[in-house]
Amino acid sequence: MVNEQALTVSLEEFGLSKYEAQAYVALISKGTISASELAYYSDLPRTKIYPTLLKLENKRLAIISKSKPIMCTAIAPEDAFDEIIHEQINKVNAMNTLVSNLKKASEESRKSRGSEEKRYFQVSANNVLEQLRIMIDGSKFSINIMVDQLGLDLLGECKEQLLSVLRRNIEVKIMIPSTQLCSETYRMIPNEVKIRISDIIQNCFIFDETELLIIDNENGKGAVFSSTEVLGINQNRVFANIWKNALKTESFADMTKNEAQELYKIIQIINENGFTYILNSIIVSKKPEFDVLKLLEKNGVNLKIKSIEEIIEMMDAALQIMCSGHVNFDTNTKIITIDSRLNSGHSLPWVAILDGCLQKQGYTTRTAYQNNSTKGEKVLIKISKN
Repeated sequence: MVNEQALTVSLEEFGLSKYEAQAYVALISKGTISASELAYYSDLPRTKIYPTLLKLENKRLAIISKSKPIMCTAIAPEDAFDEIIHEQINKVNAMNTLVSNLKKASEESRKSRGSEEKRYFQVSANNVLEQLRIMIDGSKFSINIMVDQLGLDLLGECKEQLLSVLRRNIEVKIMIPSTQLCSETYRMIPNEVKIRISDIIQNCFIFDETELLIIDNENGKGAVFSSTEVLGINQNRVFANIWKNALKTESFADMTKNEAQELYKIIQIINENGFTYILNSIIVSKKPEFDVLKLLEKNGVNLKIKSIEEIIEMMDAALQIMCSGHVNFDTNTKIITIDSRLNSGHSLPWVAILDGCLQKQGYTTRTAYQNNSTKGEKVLIKISKN
């Protein structure tokens, strides 16, 4: 059978987003199907199906019917990609030749400088990008990276090499500063790369736990450390410790930069003060939902202007990030369900935000809390219009 995940990764080389690639592969596999069936087979959120189909239609990869229910069909691959394939073949052949020549030049350079004795060799700012491409391409089993804006910009120029190692099932992890979340360069990194957010203070690239490339963010110069077991293991331990506590970014993927930055700011506020604020509010004011909204407003976040749908979508992303949870709204029963895989009240600050926003928009709410020591916690909010 054809590996649909591998096809999805490969389609990124043609400029498709993850959602577009998933939808196109599903259409190729299933033929003409309805939009709702496409959501099921491609594993896409229902709210993203129509925008994704419009993008595929604009790229001449799919046809959408004007009738209801909406039916969609994929353009045959040989018609959609024939010209692009030939361009890509020529580009790959040229890149393979360049990489081979660069490897030879790099090896000769190390020998001429006595790099084995010095245990490292310096790379000029003009050659750092090519050195990075070579080291990515030469990886055997893992790539761990910590970068600031300079390092992320360099990685944005290495998309073909990153896609190549992903096809070889090499794990790639990148930690970026929050300021780069959903930036243009962030969007250039393949979706299958695992990205988390942390306070990054260096550009450090670790290949197979032994080879290091460190880049100075002031002058752009680099230093390569090869086969340095002690240094490589130490840096990898540092990376692993930071990675464990860093914030996952998957739920930010479909947001604009402004939306992502706003949600990240809310998460920071809740992480620093949310749970304690909730407890104090329950004791003092008995209205924690309004006090949490005031806490956010005090820190420059105003949710009053957002619709209930936008709030629910934002809270759903926050729950996914913070406690592997979800927010679902049943329009028939008018019940909002907040699930969290973690218990001990981890979802309460997010419930308070959602409850406060609902009340501010004129809804009456009734809340029920359920706790399971093995399955996490669940909160149900029944809403009705005043």
